[in-house]
Amino acid sequence: MIIKLTMVFAAAAACGVFTQALVGGGGRMPGGSDGRLDAEAIGKAAGTKAMTAEDGVVAIRWVRDDVKVTVDKMPLKPFAGLGSVAAFHRGRRGAMVMGDMVVFQDEVTPAMDAAFRNGLEVTGLHNHFAFDEPKVYFMHIGGSGDAEKLAAGVKAIWDAIKEVRKKNPQPADNLPGKVPEAKGSLSAEEIEHILGRKGRAQGGVVMISIGREGQMHGVKIGESMGLGTTVAFSGGDDYAVVYGDFIMTGAEVQPVLRTLRQHGTHIVALHNHMIGEAPPFYFAHFWGKGPAKELAQGIKAALEVQREAK
Repeated sequence: MIIKLTMVFAAAAACGVFTQALVGGGGRMPGGSDGRLDAEAIGKAAGTKAMTAEDGVVAIRWVRDDVKVTVDKMPLKPFAGLGSVAAFHRGRRGAMVMGDMVVFQDEVTPAMDAAFRNGLEVTGLHNHFAFDEPKVYFMHIGGSGDAEKLAAGVKAIWDAIKEVRKKNPQPADNLPGKVPEAKGSLSAEEIEHILGRKGRAQGGVVMISIGREGQMHGVKIGESMGLGTTVAFSGGDDYAVVYGDFIMTGAEVQPVLRTLRQHGTHIVALHNHMIGEAPPFYFAHFWGKGPAKELAQGIKAALEVQREAK
């Protein structure tokens, strides 16, 4: 069925970090003699009905009506902005997908892990509302390769979300794991040794900054103008939290995100901070809990893959 679709992936375009992750091998692109993607095959792989736009883009949707949401105390109807969408287009290597997944706070990590397990990229994570209850986030995804495998990857994300809601119908108000003591004692020396950098300590917080250089409007800028990774530790040596933001170029985003997740650190936002800088930079905000030494080792691993990224 050919219909008109209006799909806006504004945040994905703003983040600009879609780099066409390959999914599958030969990039098979099922379709008819006109070269269009096979909507029926994509829908079957995704476990839902797919629709085709006049330009040949195939879309699948899931409206989140399973959790009641209010924005500014007004009940928000799902059609007004709680729809997950994945759109498929012919690509150089089979098909490419761009999508926008509606996630509640306790669904972010399971959804992101499912995306990575299925070869998809996460290209943005942020809010679209203010004063929303419960908090709603939008995780943008991308990828390229075999159309049906891409669709199966989207289904895996949705299945992971549904599993969370099956266990707890209402979104949780905290991440798994105990809450660290805010006034714990941290060993700055050990954290500095692991990360190989001198930090600052104040009020039980150990902070380490790693600057970068770039240009804005033809002027050279650096860490003092906001080009830097900031990592802060709070709590105690035995159990702490790590939080902050990673500055990355587009090529560094996926390796850094994947490495942080492999070490148990949660991604809580992915977006840009500036417009017009060169090269374009993106920022991943994170939050992790556990022994301070292990948290620092996870950050070190992410810094190492960042240096290796091309």
